[in-house]
Amino acid sequence: MNVAVLAGGLGGSRFARALTETLAPSDVTVVGNVGDDLEVAGLHVSPDLDTILYTLAGVLDEKKGWGRAGETWNARDAATELGEETWFQVGDRDLGLHLARTEALRRGEPLSAVTARLARVFGVETALLPATDDRLRTWIATPAGEFSFQEWFVRRQHRDEVDGVRFEGAEQAAAAPGVLAALEAADLIAIAPSNPFVSIGPILAVAEIRGALEQRRVPAVAVSPLIGGRTVRGPADRMLARLAGGTGPAHVTRCYQGLIDALVIDEADADEEAGIRTIVTRTLMSDADARRRLAEAVLGVPV
Repeated sequence: MNVAVLAGGLGGSRFARALTETLAPSDVTVVGNVGDDLEVAGLHVSPDLDTILYTLAGVLDEKKGWGRAGETWNARDAATELGEETWFQVGDRDLGLHLARTEALRRGEPLSAVTARLARVFGVETALLPATDDRLRTWIATPAGEFSFQEWFVRRQHRDEVDGVRFEGAEQAAAAPGVLAALEAADLIAIAPSNPFVSIGPILAVAEIRGALEQRRVPAVAVSPLIGGRTVRGPADRMLARLAGGTGPAHVTRCYQGLIDALVIDEADADEEAGIRTIVTRTLMSDADARRRLAEAVLGVPV
């Protein structure tokens, strides 16, 4: 079975890992969010792509949920001593990856080609594709003003309530090479248990990708990021309450109206209406067995 999965954030990376542990890794294609991308000290950083890459390669700092395991922080500490702002944390090993990516982009290589090469170097057999090679950036509207995603999420620790989300560059963005082909060739399309607004939203903001899901010829299933109406981490529940009117399965379904055929929900939400066919299981990916259980629930959708 070939599966194409839309993913962003830690939940997306763990779900991608669950699929690659259940299927042959080469049977999975991950389309990753680039709305979080930013420049740090002149370097192009792709936080969601990197989290997925590190997770699939087995080198993610699982405790932090970002960055590399066994990281050192000499460059950051030196920059701090020199008076530079270091609110966006970049470790030494992480810095090396960003240096390599930025130099390749400056030579004219597209992000998709750079990402594929990095995946090969890390020994990742799964195809990891950015949603687009074009510049696409997420902006967050709050009562305190509008902020770039990372400034809101990291620097301001997502404490501001969200009034709206926009995706700069989405109107001009084309799907990266391989994305549409992967969606067309898939036997199943999955949407990871990621934040619908800021992790999956930027992917769906690329008109060609949304169109491919609207015109899909195979089932599409989303995994709710909620357990008992709450997220394990991150602001998705607060955003759903404010932007979608609640934190039940039906509110998740509305985020993907016309794009999915089923929603996987946790046992804690089994009594809630979803407005679509539901698959009930335990969705917390606490260990390998839990990841496999969730993956098998998704893969069990009739094709």
